[in-house]
Amino acid sequence: MRRFILLSTLCLAAGVVSACKPEEEIASPAGPKAGVRFINAVPDTGGANGLDFRFVDYVENSGAYTVPFRNLPAATDTGVNRVIASALIQFKPAKVGARHFRIFLSDTLQSISTVVLKDSTLNLEAGHNYSVLLWGNARSAAADKMRLNVIDETVADPAASVALRVINTTTSPVDVRQYVDPGTVPQNANWANLAGLSISSYQQVAPSRIRFNVQPAGGGTALFSDALALIGQGPGTASSASNGCTVGVDCIATPGTTVAGSAVTLIVFPASVAGSRAASFTAPGSSFLWDRRPPATCTVAFGC
Repeated sequence: MRRFILLSTLCLAAGVVSACKPEEEIASPAGPKAGVRFINAVPDTGGANGLDFRFVDYVENSGAYTVPFRNLPAATDTGVNRVIASALIQFKPAKVGARHFRIFLSDTLQSISTVVLKDSTLNLEAGHNYSVLLWGNARSAAADKMRLNVIDETVADPAASVALRVINTTTSPVDVRQYVDPGTVPQNANWANLAGLSISSYQQVAPSRIRFNVQPAGGGTALFSDALALIGQGPGTASSASNGCTVGVDCIATPGTTVAGSAVTLIVFPASVAGSRAASFTAPGSSFLWDRRPPATCTVAFGC
C-alpha cells in the first residue's frame, strides 16, 4: 500500500512540473520530394475495391488506395465540353531516394487484401514526377501479360506550345489523330500503328481545344466517340476569377490543351474482362491526365 501511495505522489509531482513548463513546438523540416501517381490499367483482376499501391519502407501519405480499373473515370462536363478524366490520378509527394513499394488487391477481406501483385523498388529524384503504370492481363502468360512500368514524367517545357502524348493500354495497335475542336478528323494519323501496351512520344501543337480520334491500326470504326482533351484554364481569365481567386494575384493556371506550357496525355483503355473483379466497362474507352503544369504566374504578394 505504501508503494502505491509513493508512486502516486511521484506522478503528481511530475505532473505539476510538466504543467509549469512552457509548451514547445519542434518543426521537422520537410525533406526533398518527388511526385508519384499510380495508374490501374489491368482489365481482368482486382479486389472488391480495385488495387492498392503502397510504399512499404516509410509511412507517408503518398500511396494510392482503392484504385479501380481506369482510375475511376469521371465526366467534368456534358455535351460538347464533356471531358473524361481519371479522378484518382494525381501526383502525391513522396520521399526521394530508393523506395520500396507493393501493389495489393484492394478488399475488406484480409485474405484478399494481403495478396501482392507486384513487389518492386524505384529511385525517386527531387522535383521529378513519376507514373507507376500497371497494365496488361494478369491471367495471361503470353506477350500481353501483366507488367509494371515506371515513367519519369519530367517533360521538357513546350514553351508557347502544348505537348500531347498517347498511352495505349489495350493489346492491339491503334491509329490516333488529334485535331482542333470544332473541326474534322484529319486523313493522316498523328500516331500511326501505335502498338498495344506502348507509349507514344510527345508532339507539340498550338494551344487550342483538342479532340482525339482513335481507330484500329490501318483504319476502321473509331473505338469510342472522339474525346475532348483536358481544356485547362489560364491564370488571367475571367473564369478563373469566378473560382474565388484574384486575377494577377493568386490565379494559378490549370493544365490543359488551351494553356501554353502544359503536357496532356490520352490513355486508351481496353474493355473489362467479363467475369473479373475489374470495374465493368463493356467497351474500350479513354481518359485524360496532365503530365506537366504550365509555369506559375503570380505576384510577390502571393508568395511567388
